[in-house]
Amino acid sequence: MMASMQSAPINLVEILIHAATYHGEAEIVSRLAEDGSIHRENYGQCLARTEKLAAALARLGVREGDRIATLAWNGYRHIESWFAISGKGAICHTLNPRLFAEQLIYIINHAEDRMILTDVTFVPLLEKLQEHLPTVEKYIVMTDRAHMPDTSLHGALCYEDLLAAEDRGYQWPSFPEETPSSLCYTSGTTGNPKGVLYTHRSNLLHAACGNSPDGFGQAAESAILIIVPMFHANAWGLTFAAPMVGAKMILPGAGMDGASIHELIRAEGATCSAAVPTIWNGLLDYLDKSGQDLATIKSLIVGGSAAPRYMIQLLDQKYGVEVNHAWGMTEMSPLGTVNRDLPFMKGLKDRDYEAWLDLKCKQGRPPFGVKMKIVDDDDNELPWDGTTFGRLLVKGPWIVESYYKQAEKAVDADGWFDTGDVATIDAHGFMQITDRAKDVIKSGGEWISSVDLENIVMGHDAVALAAVIGMSHPKWEERPLLVVQLKQGAEASREELLGYLEGKVAKWWIPDDVQFVEDIPLTATGKISKLGLRETFKDYKFPEI
Repeated sequence: MMASMQSAPINLVEILIHAATYHGEAEIVSRLAEDGSIHRENYGQCLARTEKLAAALARLGVREGDRIATLAWNGYRHIESWFAISGKGAICHTLNPRLFAEQLIYIINHAEDRMILTDVTFVPLLEKLQEHLPTVEKYIVMTDRAHMPDTSLHGALCYEDLLAAEDRGYQWPSFPEETPSSLCYTSGTTGNPKGVLYTHRSNLLHAACGNSPDGFGQAAESAILIIVPMFHANAWGLTFAAPMVGAKMILPGAGMDGASIHELIRAEGATCSAAVPTIWNGLLDYLDKSGQDLATIKSLIVGGSAAPRYMIQLLDQKYGVEVNHAWGMTEMSPLGTVNRDLPFMKGLKDRDYEAWLDLKCKQGRPPFGVKMKIVDDDDNELPWDGTTFGRLLVKGPWIVESYYKQAEKAVDADGWFDTGDVATIDAHGFMQITDRAKDVIKSGGEWISSVDLENIVMGHDAVALAAVIGMSHPKWEERPLLVVQLKQGAEASREELLGYLEGKVAKWWIPDDVQFVEDIPLTATGKISKLGLRETFKDYKFPEI
């Protein structure tokens, strides 16, 4: 029987065309990398410029399937680059500038990038790397002639000069929906980073499902401040999701400090924002010192690592802001779960606030498209009782099947991808990460969650950051060590912090010691680097008691 519905190939640029057609006056507001000033364009103007960039790339010889990299902050030219590169059938490869030089070199060479579009900020970095990047033919500096740096980059071109030489009317190609659109590498905390190659279909499905009311819930009336970097797992899909519904996009550039973020919130009427917990810690610290509020913000999306309990409570009770806990990973495009209230939770908040908080601290439920389960070490599926934890496995149309240039599949025979996380799932389907499999602490044959301990300690007034790592113990195999970075000017003792945990966790969970450090190392995506901490404390021995 023949199908009776229309079939049309999927090209991600259709998202931008839709935004320009039906939401043409909605704004893209950017803080510029060149001088920190504010730039405005609307979706109609963005499409016009994107057409010109696509034509310029074609004139430079970019072909379908070529990898074209971006090394840039969140800004309007970066948005244009995403749609122009993927829209013409090439692959947009986002580079994370927070990686070590050796990792960047490896990633660029592994992807065989032909060109790199870069903000002026990163020109000095690329000048140092270029002799190690044999496949890169040209560097396009994302600025105008007035801010174009005097650079030693070979084949350097000025972005605005390229656009000025082109006309509108670029004819977007048609290709199968499984055509690759973008490439993102894992942060590579162990071994070399691995590439995840997304398709036009996977990114479009991810954005559409992520926009559901129980997902990120964006709409034409939304004004979203996208702090999560575009080089961090596709900015969680938000730079596709926002134009899909015509939401105003606010892009902070390099201004990630609390004062800069707050300025944009107030000036642009942001209704929602998305970032990792370390960003929100900085903003909350600024609000506390300045006496400011969160103005128009109604909700915050917190992902990358667990949102501490104190943060969810503070934002709710003091600022009237809903925290939407989210979880995912590069291999999942990245959305896996979002914590939105179910109907019964509305009444629960009034009756039993602590029980409501318990639920809000979980990473949430998957949107349509993501399936998940927890299994034991023998791959037996475990019950959804909220207490039994096991390895978290996922599958779905925007989840990786194999890594870029790797013949071996990354999934099992039934298509399940092992996330490397250990989690529980309760009867309502709320998933909670208890640890990374490599970070969970085994003490005397029992498991201790470092994530739970960290989130509790983060509620102490003196603590800026807290991390828990398992250290070798002669009797118990492993015991937890608490590592703490105090807030500037704050004081707290070992005994005070360990006492703070009493009554909040089982007694045998309480760490055996506390070590104070000036700075806790972070990964390239803003998470606490457990690998770095283990290296720092590799010779540590617990005190004899």
